[in-house]
Amino acid sequence: MRFLLDPEQRAFAASLDAMLTAADTPGTAREWGRGEHTRGRALWARIADAGVFALAVPEAYEGLGRRPVDLAVAFVELGRHAVPGPLVETVTAAALLREPGPAKRLLPALASGASMATVAYEDASSEEGAFALDGDAADVRLSVTPAGLRLAPGYDGVRPSLDPARRLARLSAGGELLAVGPPAPRALLTARLATAAQALGVGLALLERTVAYVGRRTQFGVPVGSFQAVKHRLADTRIALEFARPLVLGAAVTMAPADVAAAKASACEAAYGAARTALQAHGAIGYTAEYDLSLWLTKARALRTAWGTPDECRAAVLAARARPVSR
Repeated sequence: MRFLLDPEQRAFAASLDAMLTAADTPGTAREWGRGEHTRGRALWARIADAGVFALAVPEAYEGLGRRPVDLAVAFVELGRHAVPGPLVETVTAAALLREPGPAKRLLPALASGASMATVAYEDASSEEGAFALDGDAADVRLSVTPAGLRLAPGYDGVRPSLDPARRLARLSAGGELLAVGPPAPRALLTARLATAAQALGVGLALLERTVAYVGRRTQFGVPVGSFQAVKHRLADTRIALEFARPLVLGAAVTMAPADVAAAKASACEAAYGAARTALQAHGAIGYTAEYDLSLWLTKARALRTAWGTPDECRAAVLAARARPVSR
């Protein structure tokens, strides 16, 4: 099936691309990784003004209504530009906040960009507690516990992750109980869809930068990109990304668990493959943290396992396919 964006969606993507291109997102991401959030929050406000976070918030709470296709379009651009911050977690929080009281109190600020949210799923087998992405920067810290959804009172310590721009904070135990029972199934679907779209954008950026680099770098008096082996590797990367794109958009249309899981696995594996290709084509310079390519390399690796590993997502697809069809 071929998915085509309508003119409004293409214009939306182009406007985000133009805004983020002018925003020096690599510099902002490096500052964010050092715990300096001033420029990141300013960029966050501009993204919110463009309506990105409102796409995950119902109209009753000052959002634009849940529009997963438009949300996926936006997250591809956020991934292409390596925008830092708890992007996926904020839209996931919008899906978790179901009760009218907490929703009315917290969702309007998330839609407008006045606050950002993070989410952690408490693991009963872990002795360290729940870790949340950018818990030090977030204003709303949600913890999904066996008792229900809680508003964590704070955080205790920050640890680095593989991606320097993805800082992990251990959320404090306790806090206000916002909802009882298991989380809304849509929350995980939203998280996986947004992660898949972001990963697709990361992979596209890696491919674009690698194609440009092998066109400039020369060996034996000719561009490296003219070698057949390099062309084949780049072609394989492009095919993987282009196969992932309709899966992401199709999952955004259906929001079926199996479709979303398939999109997550495909897009993240394609982005990870693009990272490996980029690193091989760039050579030693690709390893250096000072080189901008590293911002996308580390993000591709981190997104691959965020909100479901490839094996977990494939298992979800196989489980759905194994269920008997009701007649």
